Amino acid sequence: MGEVILTMKGIDKSFPGVHALDHVDFEVRKGEVHALMGENGAGKSTLMKILTGIYSKDSGSIVYEGKEVSFTSPRDAQDAGIVIVHQELNMVNHLTVAQNIFIGREPMKGIRIDDAKMVRDSRALFDMLGIDIDPRDKMSTLTVGKQQMCEIAKAISHNAKLVVFDEPSAALTETEIEQLFKIIRDLKSKDMGIVYISHRMDEIKVITDRVTVMRDGTYAGTLITKDCTKDDIIKMMVGRTIYEDPKTKSMVPPDAPVVLKVENLNAGKMVQNVSFELHKGEILGFSGLMGAGRTETMRALFGADPKTSGDIWINGQKAEIRTPQDAVRLGIGYLSEDRKQFGIVLQKTIAENTTLATLPEFMKGIFINRKMENAAAQKYVDSLKTKTPGIDQLVVNLSGGNQQKVVIAKWLCRNCDILIFDEPTRGIDVGAKNEIYHLMNQLAAEGKSIIMISSEMTEILRMSDRIIVMCEGRKTGEIAIEDATQETIMQAATMQE
Repeated sequence: MGEVILTMKGIDKSFPGVHALDHVDFEVRKGEVHALMGENGAGKSTLMKILTGIYSKDSGSIVYEGKEVSFTSPRDAQDAGIVIVHQELNMVNHLTVAQNIFIGREPMKGIRIDDAKMVRDSRALFDMLGIDIDPRDKMSTLTVGKQQMCEIAKAISHNAKLVVFDEPSAALTETEIEQLFKIIRDLKSKDMGIVYISHRMDEIKVITDRVTVMRDGTYAGTLITKDCTKDDIIKMMVGRTIYEDPKTKSMVPPDAPVVLKVENLNAGKMVQNVSFELHKGEILGFSGLMGAGRTETMRALFGADPKTSGDIWINGQKAEIRTPQDAVRLGIGYLSEDRKQFGIVLQKTIAENTTLATLPEFMKGIFINRKMENAAAQKYVDSLKTKTPGIDQLVVNLSGGNQQKVVIAKWLCRNCDILIFDEPTRGIDVGAKNEIYHLMNQLAAEGKSIIMISSEMTEILRMSDRIIVMCEGRKTGEIAIEDATQETIMQAATMQE
């Protein structure tokens, strides 16, 4: 490894209600592949967004190539030679490969774009990287792996000196990952600094020189890859104190009936042969790192995405769930992780949102019986302790926690026996979190059965009676709450033997 190309020191960043980064340090050398690791929400992406000018820092310093810098936009960072290859591909499908690579900075020939030069320059980039792609092909005709290679070529075309790879292998096949590693090693040999963000432990051991771990927005430490084990990294990732007492035993009676049984569910790459059971009155936690396939599994179960195969039983009866309407009819409610897009209608009132899934029951001919609707809405505002001036308040004006309560009210009004809570406390303050936890425990005690997807380890350990762990579309662990620790969950989440 060469001299230091980047030093970030004491980086601090707060958003309303969230201290995202707390005096974080990070350093990259020339000719180094430096892994940046941490659980979901640890602050990795925020740190890189500050580096590349997407966010501004509140305090701290960034020294790049020996000079203190503060980029105000991604273009500033690119002009200085710092580029990021995002996990989400930013390509325009109807344009050619060459047009995508040089979009916004096309070479000109008089007043016209010089397409021939774009193709030549793209081909030279691909030759340098050892990539076999025709620059004249439409982006839409390429595989995801080849699109990712185009994204890398586009990044390198900015005369990059420091490249950030954000989960670059998430959508790649084994062969494509090998090609990616070949490109990274080649860039490393050219003295570039490389930041590699990934949850895949095996990749980290193969491709990186050092590992920096972040935890809850803080710097946890830096390890030399060849001198550390996967266990060392895991311990550093999860070594926080759990302030909430974790559950020590299941609250579910041993003879509780199975209300939902899923067998060999398949739906694309992210849901592969997933099987599990849910008991009456149980809170079943689904844990795993980003891209593990937890949400995809629940969307396939709920009929929001098509499944390719698999069987579902509800209360012992085989069920055909092809659409969300089928699932709702069978007594399943789904609280999406994106409540604003899938859970509520922001410009409607609390009353209107509460009856959304049960509207036919509130109809009187072709009109809605507002008196009945208002009574139902008031019942759930009272029982859920929703903070609002009244049931006629628009949902857009409520806090995140109270919006979540409106989504819960919608499914309680429907009287669903099985509730899927996908990231139920995301974007909610600590006080509202505790209210949601209390509510979930109360629902389980009343006999409702809950599947809870959460990226917060403390939440999983505090709420679950049993834990299913997923990694890359597969179920990799099933842990009784009595046996669950942060380490056992993380080992299953990283497919560690």
